[in-house]
Order: sequence, then structure tokens, then C-alpha cells
Amino acid sequence: MAVSASTEFDIDAPPSVIMEILLDVESLPEWSGPHKSAKIITEHEDGSPARVEASVSAVGMTDDQVLDYTWTDNSCSWSLVESSQLSEQQGTYTVTPKGDGSHVKFDLSVELKIKLPGLIVKRAQKMAVDTAKKGLTEEAKRRA
Repeated sequence: MAVSASTEFDIDAPPSVIMEILLDVESLPEWSGPHKSAKIITEHEDGSPARVEASVSAVGMTDDQVLDYTWTDNSCSWSLVESSQLSEQQGTYTVTPKGDGSHVKFDLSVELKIKLPGLIVKRAQKMAVDTAKKGLTEEAKRRA
């Protein structure tokens, strides 16, 4: 059964800065604690990341993933191609202007290959949402 997490938050940086951070997927380990590595394998014609290899560590498990990314002017989405721990993953950041800053919506849905206790799954969900909010906000402050 898929598990979903979602959050919305505001950042004092324009959408262009937020999208620049998201496009820089190889910097994920710098602002997203669970990401141990991220490497662009292929790019779309416009130079944006298309396929990415990532190593993610959460709740005591490390997962090597291959993800396919799609981009619009205000969103970043990814879907799982291969994983050692997950059978499914879909994620999206949607960035909209709000005053001089940005409003960010983060959605993540994952399905594990193995059954884990509910408490561990909830902890991993909270970690994903907190990382999306705190990590992206801190990185935007650093770059703005």
C-alpha cells in the first residue's frame, strides 16, 4: 500500500531561485539530509535533468534509486524507475509566486517492497516533509 505525505510552505525567495535549486539535483546531498548522493545520468534537450541516480538513507535503510524527472516552469516531478527498497515513488514540488517570495507545495507517495511497522513509516514520512520544508528553505536563504 502506498504511503503519501504532503506539505505547503512559504519561502522568502522568488520562484526562479527555488526552481534553480531544484534543477541543481546534484546539490541535493548539501540540503537534503537523507540524500547521500545524486548524479545526473541523462538530460532533456533543454539541459534539465532527465534521469538521476540517487542514494537515500532514511530510518536505518539505504536505498539506491534511479528516478525520471519532468519539469515545467513552476514544477519538478519525479517517478521511480529502479530501487532496492521501493516498488513505487512519485514526488512533486510545485512553486508559485507569493508576494516577493514563493509558495511551495510538496507531495510524495512511496510504496515499500518490504513491510515495515507503522511507526517507522510515519517517521520516514515526517523526515521527508521536514527535509522538503527546512532543507529547501535554508538552501534558498543561502543562495538568495
